[in-house]
Amino acid sequence: MLLGLACALLAAFLYGGAAIFQALATRSVEAVHALDIRLLFRLLRSPAFDLSLLLTAGGFIAHLIALRSLPLFLAQSGIAVSLAVTAVLAVLIFHDHLTQIEWAAVGGVCAGLVLLSVAAGETGEKAAPRSLTVVMVLSVVLMVVAAAVSHWLSGALATGLLGLMAGLGYAVVGVASRVLPGFDPAELWHSSAAWLMAVAGVIAFLLYSVSLQRGSVTVATAPMIALQTVGPSVAGIAVLGDTIRDGLWPLALLGFVLAGAAAYVLVHSEGSRGYEVRSTAPRTPEPEVTQAPQAGQA
Repeated sequence: MLLGLACALLAAFLYGGAAIFQALATRSVEAVHALDIRLLFRLLRSPAFDLSLLLTAGGFIAHLIALRSLPLFLAQSGIAVSLAVTAVLAVLIFHDHLTQIEWAAVGGVCAGLVLLSVAAGETGEKAAPRSLTVVMVLSVVLMVVAAAVSHWLSGALATGLLGLMAGLGYAVVGVASRVLPGFDPAELWHSSAAWLMAVAGVIAFLLYSVSLQRGSVTVATAPMIALQTVGPSVAGIAVLGDTIRDGLWPLALLGFVLAGAAAYVLVHSEGSRGYEVRSTAPRTPEPEVTQAPQAGQA
């Protein structure tokens, strides 16, 4: 239990730092407005993105240990800390301005997810039914459709939607990691969970990169973390046999409501005041226009 908790917190700090370096990289390349694989090839030329990948890989390994040894409730709730890490670093590096209400909302997301972890019971041992695989496949399809729709959206709405869909992808990764048959390469090759984990992870990574180009780091990250925590938690309880501690159902429900409401406040506040994406990508100088002399001028 202690090893799993330590790995969950380590993953949170690594993911929080990775989000900042990913934001640095995405704002240094040409912006896209929807799911575009070309963005990934542009980002691979960025040292900040390479560092982000290393931090994400380290976070994933730590997170995987937590997912295999803790209830999904508890393993995912530990990732809530990364939202606070990301918010603080975004203020320090990008000079994103957060109001007192928004700081309270960041704390609300973390507090709500901590409540979920307190209410978590034992890790379930039920086998994953085929219906769970169908739900994960449909989730990946929904991510792609939402990415296409986001092309016609703007502002905090687009940022929030893309972040939310990235969270759905990472939720699939979390659930799929839990139901992996093992780590033998032959088993993984024939495992639908392994393939879903890979596909959903890549799409989620791309969607999060686009959301970082479309809006602030905090607004992109808050709905992502909220859904990637709540989704697997529900799956763990409803399908995989994870339990809520006796008498703590009200605490779990309070955690769900608090985390969701706080994430909504972050997106709504950002949209109400507007946001201009600060890209560090070099701009092509506009050609000088020579005005023709008017009649009577030399």
